[in-house]
Amino acid sequence: MIPYRAMLDVPAELLRYLTRLLAAERRRRGTPARSRKLTCREQALLALRWFRDRTRPERLAADHGISRATAYPCVDEAVDVLSAQAPGLDEALERALAEGAPYVVLDGKIFETDRLAETVTSAKGEGIDAWYSGKKHRPGANVQAVMLPGGLPAWTGPAEPGHVHDITAARRHALPALYRAAALGMPALANGGYEGAGIGIRVPVKNPGGNQRLAPDTKTRNSLLRGLRSQGERGFALLSQRWTTLQRITASPRRTTEIVRAALVLTQFEHKYLN
Repeated sequence: MIPYRAMLDVPAELLRYLTRLLAAERRRRGTPARSRKLTCREQALLALRWFRDRTRPERLAADHGISRATAYPCVDEAVDVLSAQAPGLDEALERALAEGAPYVVLDGKIFETDRLAETVTSAKGEGIDAWYSGKKHRPGANVQAVMLPGGLPAWTGPAEPGHVHDITAARRHALPALYRAAALGMPALANGGYEGAGIGIRVPVKNPGGNQRLAPDTKTRNSLLRGLRSQGERGFALLSQRWTTLQRITASPRRTTEIVRAALVLTQFEHKYLN
């Protein structure tokens, strides 16, 4: 065995923040003092390593002097206390309106996951793998998100199985609140996959069929829309490039909602946006 030292590139303030959340959770549960192998700070460090570097639980267990069976609930508890701090969509939109955001960006992403044996019936009446994304050709979970104009994610929604399309997931979890925000003067910009989402959801106009062409004004509108939306679409990159555990979620796909929301909280804290 060759020992070595490593640095975890997260701010000390974030470690202290997660430590406080874990300490509050232990008090809520009535956990007796010194009854756990890891202190709150050590547990927070373990969890941040998992988020930041996608460190395997076996490695985390060995490094922190605990069993593999103990490492898993340590990570799960950190995920839960973080995700509990994530804002709801109404709250996120109210804040964006209050801060004068001219628009928000609606986008969806398939987060790659391990395969989960679950079958559903397709629109054609065929049995299909619920968590397999035909768009990405791999198992995954569909998560909708609302980004601020600069790209910072303001909200992430419940994860749907990978076979669910963006527009369907948005109708279930995002569109009603976005309609209300649009009525107050803050529309949502989206890509062509959200065509037909409704009033207040601005999408590019598709090229007409045959020999017809878009009018110059429509082309200009599409270009402006894509330019504004592209800045907001960097929100998923902020999440998955910073917190690399999101690049392939090896926990149960059913935990994707909580894991992505926990990463949202970590991102908002680092960008000093968390209340």
